[in-house]
Amino acid sequence: MNNEQSQEAQPSFRDRIATVDAKGKRRWIFAQKPKGKFYSIRSYVSWFFFILFVSLPFIYIDGRPLFLFNIVKARFIIFGQVFWPQDFFIFGIIMITFIVFIILFTAAFGRLFCGWVCPQTIFMEMLFRKLEYLIEGDAAHQKLLAAGPWTTEKITRKATKHIVFYLLAFIIANLFLAYIIGVKDLWAMILQPSQNIGTIASLMVFSFVFYAVYAFFREQVCTVICPYGRLQGVLLDKNSMVVAYDYKRGEDRKKFNHKEQRSAGDCIDCFQCVKVCPTGIDIRNGTQMECVGCTACMDACNHMMERVGFKKGLVRYASENGIANHEKLRYTRRMKMYTVLLIVLTGLLTSLLVTRKDITATVMRTPGLLYQEKGADSISNLYNIKVVNKTVEDIPLTVKLEDANGTVQLVGNSIHVKKEGQGAGSFFITLPKDRITQRKTVLQVGLYQGDKKIDVVKTSFLGPLYSNN
Repeated sequence: MNNEQSQEAQPSFRDRIATVDAKGKRRWIFAQKPKGKFYSIRSYVSWFFFILFVSLPFIYIDGRPLFLFNIVKARFIIFGQVFWPQDFFIFGIIMITFIVFIILFTAAFGRLFCGWVCPQTIFMEMLFRKLEYLIEGDAAHQKLLAAGPWTTEKITRKATKHIVFYLLAFIIANLFLAYIIGVKDLWAMILQPSQNIGTIASLMVFSFVFYAVYAFFREQVCTVICPYGRLQGVLLDKNSMVVAYDYKRGEDRKKFNHKEQRSAGDCIDCFQCVKVCPTGIDIRNGTQMECVGCTACMDACNHMMERVGFKKGLVRYASENGIANHEKLRYTRRMKMYTVLLIVLTGLLTSLLVTRKDITATVMRTPGLLYQEKGADSISNLYNIKVVNKTVEDIPLTVKLEDANGTVQLVGNSIHVKKEGQGAGSFFITLPKDRITQRKTVLQVGLYQGDKKIDVVKTSFLGPLYSNN
């Protein structure tokens, strides 16, 4: 078949995603197991990720987990620091900073994140698919098994795979739960299942969803659900680094024949780059939404180029300008603007984290009450105080006036705030009448733990207007 006929026979890949056929039905991907330098490096990266994912819930600092994301109790711990609902604005800054980082990273390096460190890709390609190769064999055996009748061998292999997949999904779901409620609470739940039936049922459902993603939905998460691929059209430009086919060197395509002198390009039309692709695309058609930048096609092409004696790198990391005009990767004006914005946001986030207090308090006059006269020479106001303790120690608090000649009298017992908890109380502030020179007087209230000043809070004192004359 000549090149013109080949182009006519080529499917209209732009009309639909690679995993859906012309009738709109799912086309199952039987990806060959890649081999090569990049796959080996990705394997090491994935093992680092797995070790990190499994070990982080067990790391505690001062009795706190290193990371905890308890959405139900609105309690979050990041690097041992507790964040409460009052700190949610910091999470907003974190999310904006992360989005800007993703934009900058994608503009410069394409979907490098997806191929190398995205949890979906790592779990699918480096864990579940490897187990699938081990149980069902390579891509050719899997295809024959799927198309064949339900023999004893097929039932055994399929059942084994799905049981292993679900057990693995259940273990992973428990690890995710450890990030939400903590390892200690998770262990207590395991030891007392009868008291946690609802949680365990939810865990089983989540495990099934996780299992279904990797047993059936697979690459559809990247091509259908994840919006990142669709954002490439906006974020990428001709200077972005992507996994690219060097069409100038590779075209025209022609099968390799060592007996005749080659008059075509270096692409030998072996389709190895297509066979190893986990999303089923042909990288020779250019950058596509489905490409997750996993480098499997690079390893496959390099292997074939080595076998036929051609130079490696026909499929490689490059930019469109790099292939078309042999330009080097450049740090463009757009990347510089994103970098400046990222530095500003990072600086803002850093300052918020550095200045963030371990103990915060709110002091307000009791609503609905006016001032009270005490004797012939004093005025008092009643205040409510709410305190959030983000430390790992119980703190008894005392309240003192910082800038006024007055007294503070607590209502009831002292204000005692439990570790990682909240406390509240009430107190009177009494000022002499000659201290009151206006309707509202701004006071500074100091919070003390023993002799140690923890915080200073401003509040207003309401009283009648007295003349000093």
